[in-house]
Amino acid sequence: MKILEKSMRKNRRVLEIEEKKRLKKQFENFILKNDHPCIMAQTVFRMDEVDLHKYDSFGTAESARNLIKDIGAYLNNYDFESNDFRTFLAIFPNSPEYSEIEFEKLLWKQLEFLHKADKSEWDGEVSSDPESEHFSFSLCGKAFYIVGMHPGASRKARQSPYTAIAFNLHWQFEKLREMGTYQTVRDRIRDRDRELQGSINPMLEDFGTNSEARQYSGRAVDKKWKCPFHQTK
Repeated sequence: MKILEKSMRKNRRVLEIEEKKRLKKQFENFILKNDHPCIMAQTVFRMDEVDLHKYDSFGTAESARNLIKDIGAYLNNYDFESNDFRTFLAIFPNSPEYSEIEFEKLLWKQLEFLHKADKSEWDGEVSSDPESEHFSFSLCGKAFYIVGMHPGASRKARQSPYTAIAFNLHWQFEKLREMGTYQTVRDRIRDRDRELQGSINPMLEDFGTNSEARQYSGRAVDKKWKCPFHQTK
């Protein structure tokens, strides 16, 4: 019996590794083969600097508990002394295709569960008020710019193979500013996105201009839009 259980566990690990490789390849094609407008995304995929994880359900407390552990490990292993960047990518391959409003609701539900599972204080470098122009989402004590993606997105740059969330450290953008390359990178990405879509993304704004919470889901929202998230600790 023990030999059989050991064999089954080994087979499950092999299947999990193979599925992760398959998912990674699909996202590599989405970013690299399709010449994604975000040159930073292309860089981290080319350099194999993507910490990719798969989760069974989108918008659930269970996924939040697993996510917060994985994000904590990602931060513990992150080299903040290096100029190389690394992105944390959460993929939910079992999700159905959502409308933009459905996706937005579940994205914020997932972020709410993440906040509740997080034991750390909010990053003091950013605001916890989603109405503030200095807001950024904090996890494990670090601010992240959230990029929600799904097949049903209206913006082509957000039409990922599966529902996914990219967690980009806010520190990375500050590092680009420190290196004097932020504006060049930003302008190239926006120009490439306009070429792909035929129009500029109306939601893109620099940090400190308006709340970045408006950008997370990828859906174009009007000035009356209110973020469903409220910090509770």
